[in-house]
Amino acid sequence: MQTITLEKLQVKDKIIASDQILDLFKKTKISHDWSFEGTTPSQTSKLTHCYHRYPAKFIPQLVEKLMDEYLIGFGPFHVNDLFMGSGTTLASAIARGYFASGTDINYSAELIAKAKCTPIEPTLLRNKVDKFINDLSFLGDKTLFVSSKYKPQIPKSKIERIEYWFEPKTVEELGIILSRIGYEKDENVNIFLKCCFSHILKTCSRWLMSSTKPTIDKSKKPTKPLDAFKKHVKKMVKGNDLFWSVVPENVKRNMNKYLIIKRQDARRQPVKDSTVDIQITSSPYVTSYEYADLHQLTTIWLEPEVDLKEYKKQFIGTSAKTNGTRILKSQVGKDIENKLQKVDKKMADEVEAFFVDIQECFDETYRILKAGGRCCYVIGNTKLKGIDILNAEVFAESMQYSGLKIDRIIKREIPSKILPSKRDAKTGRFAANDKADTFAYPTEYIVIGRKEE
Repeated sequence: MQTITLEKLQVKDKIIASDQILDLFKKTKISHDWSFEGTTPSQTSKLTHCYHRYPAKFIPQLVEKLMDEYLIGFGPFHVNDLFMGSGTTLASAIARGYFASGTDINYSAELIAKAKCTPIEPTLLRNKVDKFINDLSFLGDKTLFVSSKYKPQIPKSKIERIEYWFEPKTVEELGIILSRIGYEKDENVNIFLKCCFSHILKTCSRWLMSSTKPTIDKSKKPTKPLDAFKKHVKKMVKGNDLFWSVVPENVKRNMNKYLIIKRQDARRQPVKDSTVDIQITSSPYVTSYEYADLHQLTTIWLEPEVDLKEYKKQFIGTSAKTNGTRILKSQVGKDIENKLQKVDKKMADEVEAFFVDIQECFDETYRILKAGGRCCYVIGNTKLKGIDILNAEVFAESMQYSGLKIDRIIKREIPSKILPSKRDAKTGRFAANDKADTFAYPTEYIVIGRKEE
């Protein structure tokens, strides 16, 4: 295993200098056993990991390997993810019988994570889903479409956006499906059905499926909602069956005790001081994904009162955010920001705000970790306007200012991670592969920090 040795630099209460940080990363070679190159799609989407697409979703095998490496002895352990996204870390922890906690500012993430992490008794779920599909079987009969007892539930406050993305007939059918979901009183089943509904929205819309930003596909023929729902819910039911079979009985009986999921800022974790054994997270990538934009279909249907413009400002790594008066401590980060200022002041401000937000996340990480506990931040480097954005190096330097020691640096190839592959060097934005000249994330790092005992 090729990972950097830090002992010579790790002196008690000493911050490793920025030039030494840069040298450490230059000397770090790829650890091929962390690349999971032979892992198949069926393996990465096992259990409930097949429930919903999600940008930059990392694979459960990575989470499991980190838990194997660092959770030694008797548990149950407490696993945290402050950028939980679709819940990969939390679902993997629940499958092992560990306590799991996490946050995300994204409504879609909260919905998906709750669905993925909550095992439902298989017979109950199958009966509920069968009745659900049977109740909607009339959707193929145009004469019964309007006379249904399920009046279409269509968010009037977002009707312009809905009509922009969906054909009229699709809008009505989606509204009826959503209306039927509203009749489901079992909270866990209701969330399960909403997760499926959320997943099919892009398939049923004019959304260009291969795009990393909201784009209309003029040649697309959207799938009929009930057909898409039936196909995907079948996959989800099978995933739940397997998840139910591996989650320990005591966890299934006490989910409120073992699982804490909150939609809130990553800098406010819903756990007490010094209670987490390991934190495993894949943080946002600066200016990469505008998650509020990418999940807007779910938001306009399931959270219609949200103001998308204001909502967007809450996300870390968004172009809608600036730093204000906060101080960036990382010298590596300052050097990057200064270089960007010469070519694009707005982008420089966005990058600075991102680094300071992450700096504050490390403060929260330190608060919740037990003595001897570790945090594992999965992050890649990239280029913006021709400037190297050394996210991983900034993370490693920044965690020290929160009291954490750099424990380990792992460099891995990312053959399985769904990421936009190239940027346009002039604009710094993602572009089609044939029109771009800079790879965005050919490799990434796992920056591991440790709270000293």
